[in-house]
Amino acid sequence: MSTRRLVVLGLVVSVLVAGVLSFYASGRPDGLTHVAESLGFASTARSSATSGSPLADYAVSGVHDNRLSGGLAGIIGVAVTGLVMLGLLLLLRRHAPRSED
Repeated sequence: MSTRRLVVLGLVVSVLVAGVLSFYASGRPDGLTHVAESLGFASTARSSATSGSPLADYAVSGVHDNRLSGGLAGIIGVAVTGLVMLGLLLLLRRHAPRSED
């Protein structure tokens, strides 16, 4: 399989998982939250500095449909991660030593 096909397949699978399957993830608290609740110190938690950001709580602010909001947040996350990866790849490729044949 060519590298290009592998990358496209990976992107398609990532978008499907992040945009569609993420809605079916468990609604139960994650491990840290569960332990904090079990041990009784969950009430001491503070909001993070990014709690008011547009993608806080795995949702897009302003979108009132939970399924759509979570799916869009996942797709945006895949896109941002892909762009960062592409930028790093291009940067590394530019500075890689060239082999002399």
